[in-house]
Amino acid sequence: MTSPTGHPSRTRVSRRVGAIAPSATLAVDARAKALKAAGHNVIGFGAGEPDFPTPDHIVEAAIAACRDPKFHRYTPTSGLPELRDALAKKTLRDSGYAVEPSQILVTNGGKQAIYNAFAALLDPGDEVIVPGPYWVTYPEAITLAGGVPTVIATDESTGFKVTLDQLEAAVTERTKVVLFVSPSNPTGAVYSPEQVEAIGRWALDRDLWVLTDEIYEHITYGSHRFVSMPTVVPELAERCVVVNGVAKTYAMTGWRVGWMIGPKDVIDAATNLQSHATSNVSNVAQVAALAAVSGSLDDVARFREAFDRRRQRIHGMLNEIPGVTCVEPEGAFYAFPSFAGVLGREIRGRRPSSTLELADLLLDEVRVAIVPGEAFGAPGYARMSYALGDADLVEGVERIAAVLGEGV
Repeated sequence: MTSPTGHPSRTRVSRRVGAIAPSATLAVDARAKALKAAGHNVIGFGAGEPDFPTPDHIVEAAIAACRDPKFHRYTPTSGLPELRDALAKKTLRDSGYAVEPSQILVTNGGKQAIYNAFAALLDPGDEVIVPGPYWVTYPEAITLAGGVPTVIATDESTGFKVTLDQLEAAVTERTKVVLFVSPSNPTGAVYSPEQVEAIGRWALDRDLWVLTDEIYEHITYGSHRFVSMPTVVPELAERCVVVNGVAKTYAMTGWRVGWMIGPKDVIDAATNLQSHATSNVSNVAQVAALAAVSGSLDDVARFREAFDRRRQRIHGMLNEIPGVTCVEPEGAFYAFPSFAGVLGREIRGRRPSSTLELADLLLDEVRVAIVPGEAFGAPGYARMSYALGDADLVEGVERIAAVLGEGV
């Protein structure tokens, strides 16, 4: 096919960027907010966003930074030196992992850290093992970097945790990286220290890299606890990239500060990439992040207590709905219920055959927003964030229960 000028036709948008799937979580959140703006009483379980305001001492640090002329100028792409130093100390404090500030790159949120890491590690055709269900951004970041996601499906039988046998079956001569996430978005699964070590040693034995996303490190419940892979497998440090951020722990989703930790050659390469993409992260946001990671974890404990209360409430309520089953979340702030027993049933004149259709029905009929499992590679499931307020959580699940219970 040719253009009117006789030249081969060209796409208006590049095929590489045009192939990116929209973020389902942000799409659901945007539609819910649009309905709210139109005056509808919408309850959103979509975005993974704590409902708490950012703690006052963090906000005050940002206000002071606004007034300081030295933060009105460009600063190093890699991050404010004082923040990188604080992040090294925070990493040792929270996970026992000793790193140098030179091994840290401050990024515009955790998403940029993930993209930078894959871009720095992958050549075209390199494969990345991705345990599913997975957060929506991982496969897109891998593909944009020229890599190929190799998804491993998990389900309730293993608590949504990948096994060594599954990893072994997925590895090929093109495999370069294993993605590891604990606590997990979207399932809330938390791997035990023994499981973390076993997977790390498996990757080490096969000369693979590991990218481990630790953004929910402080949000675990009961006997479950976070363990950093390079801490339990120190020999892996030279082939491991850690990504993290302040968004979830400190209720700072809008401040957009994340970071990646890794071997210096990888960090240098990612810093060079970022210097051309975005340059330094907002200085004001960096100063706020400095106050967050340098301060106490008292606010974090308060947030976690509320999340735990909501976790138990949503888990119990969902399992009371006919046709719905839900594994108890062990970390993060998401429930990942199965709606398999609901699909195909007639509901208000509609017969949803997928959780995509069910999510549309719930938003249309009862003004409740959930994220369909298809977005996470898990048809039949849905992700429901319980980072919203207690009253909204109860009312939202009650609305779902009422409409799904009709005619049962």
